[in-house]
Amino acid sequence: MNEKTTGPAVALWFNAQGEGHPFVLLHPGGTDSRALGPLVDELAGRYRVLTPDQRAHGHTPDQEGPLSYAVMAEDTIAFLDEEVGTPVHLLGYSDGAVIALTVAIRRPDLVRDLVVVAGVYHHDGWEPGVLEGEAQVPEFMAEAYGEVSPDGREHYGQVVAKLAQMHAAEPAFTDADLASLEIPVLVLLGDDDEVRLEHAVAMYRALPRGELAVVPHASHGVLVEKPGLCARLITDFHVTDQPETFAPIRRRPGPW
Repeated sequence: MNEKTTGPAVALWFNAQGEGHPFVLLHPGGTDSRALGPLVDELAGRYRVLTPDQRAHGHTPDQEGPLSYAVMAEDTIAFLDEEVGTPVHLLGYSDGAVIALTVAIRRPDLVRDLVVVAGVYHHDGWEPGVLEGEAQVPEFMAEAYGEVSPDGREHYGQVVAKLAQMHAAEPAFTDADLASLEIPVLVLLGDDDEVRLEHAVAMYRALPRGELAVVPHASHGVLVEKPGLCARLITDFHVTDQPETFAPIRRRPGPW
């Protein structure tokens, strides 16, 4: 990975609730941690759930210069180092999934395991046409931004433009990047997602300890549409003493 970062990390605003092992959830782009509310409600009884707002999102202000997954990953790494200080369960949703993947590749010591929800590891993983309508942002998203952003509602157009520029060329991870991850990774998406199903399967196959969950009758809004089912899949993924499967192929013991 050859992305560079510039400038110091930004202190991320965050919310925390619940008790237990820390579980950090990273929100989609163009919105903020409130988008994770339905899933947080399902998880807070089991974990200490932390939901930071990325730079230029929610309560965390924008900075001069472009947005990139690398820059937001460095902000998140600083957050994990300073606010948590122990390896975490990490989940990212859409753009948040790319940030989480970047964090795990750069600093695997900070990540106990990873859930990639409705995210890509290369920008060609989106369904055709998904990124073409980025300039047509729903009014409710601009209103939601204005409710909490220290930069004011009028700044939202600049954030949208920065995200569109980022999405045109990022992310650009390779199968070799994924193969370097030795932690457990759950790839989760809806069966009618904006992520190409073939891309999600390729991600799953490239990960040494990957698992795959395709949620039926669900879209890119899978965590909002079926938070209870997603929470059950995630908490089952976190179980450390998983039983052996009955007829394994991918996980069968060698020699082959």
